[in-house]
Amino acid sequence: MPALRRYARALTHDIDRADDLVQDCLERAIARRGLFRPQGPVRPWLFTILTNLHRNSLRQARRRGAMVQLDAVPEPAMEAPQPGHLALAELARALDALPLDQKEALLLVTLEGLSYHDAAAILHVPLGTLMSRLGRARAALRSVTGTPAEPHLRTVK
Repeated sequence: MPALRRYARALTHDIDRADDLVQDCLERAIARRGLFRPQGPVRPWLFTILTNLHRNSLRQARRRGAMVQLDAVPEPAMEAPQPGHLALAELARALDALPLDQKEALLLVTLEGLSYHDAAAILHVPLGTLMSRLGRARAALRSVTGTPAEPHLRTVK
């Protein structure tokens, strides 16, 4: 076995891949021990199995493409578009922190697009109560996310 490991390390130049190759070789030899012809020593047969497994892995690697170590990948030249994802995650956490009654009202109106009357009917609350819950939910979200309130649009006549 030390000779197999030495040979595998020389072939692969990678200790982990070499150990895997030796293990695969020994597994294959045990599984196909009935194919061994006792004309000579076992050692050349094992080296043949190991060599063939290595060649097969090289063929598979060519078809799959080269493996890249994550440490070898350079940092991206431009900044990743993560602020949007971070803001979305922050909003999701803020929604989860809302009381259930406010969360239900907000989701029915904003996510599902229901009218205030329909949302109030679904929640079995008066329209004023729904409007109050929406206001409190929106205010809580603004305070958690740091988003300023939108100014009310006024029409000038």
